[in-house]
Amino acid sequence: MSRIGILPIEIPQGVNVTISDDNVVVVKGPKGELKQKVDKDITLNIEGNHITVSRPTEQKRHKAMHGLYRSLVNNMVHGVSQGYKVEQELVGVGYRAEAKGQILELSLGFSHDIHIQIPNEITISTKTERRANPIITMESADKQLIGHVAAKIRSLRAPEPYKGKGIRFVGEVLRRKAGKSASA
Repeated sequence: MSRIGILPIEIPQGVNVTISDDNVVVVKGPKGELKQKVDKDITLNIEGNHITVSRPTEQKRHKAMHGLYRSLVNNMVHGVSQGYKVEQELVGVGYRAEAKGQILELSLGFSHDIHIQIPNEITISTKTERRANPIITMESADKQLIGHVAAKIRSLRAPEPYKGKGIRFVGEVLRRKAGKSASA
């Protein structure tokens, strides 16, 4: 039995979940609305304020999808009720970030600035203080989308292991390498 798949999903107050005939789950809440198509073999049942996910057989494919769709629906319910927040910091001399509406302008030590169009589902803000690293803050109801955008931003200048320069998540611990030994 799937340890994740058998857990019921609690529906908080103010969240509305509907399941259509073609297995499309629509979750509406104070933070927005999300949709997810569920495989035809997986069954979702709404009982009171809980959602249960069940599978027809013990096949490996059904076991894998059981936990997957339970996690996806749970992320949707959490997203529309509480939302997700990702913070990234730019570590490096002269690295800057500025949000102009839905466009993020980054200066990362290249010969040109980088402009990124952020999807409308994500709210973005930047904070730059003296003597501190610039911080990019993103908030959204969609966990998959915010994770994808954060990974895309990080890939522009991934943190390097010697000095730690680059874009990293706030609180992330990097494995640092020792540099060249001084010859004396």
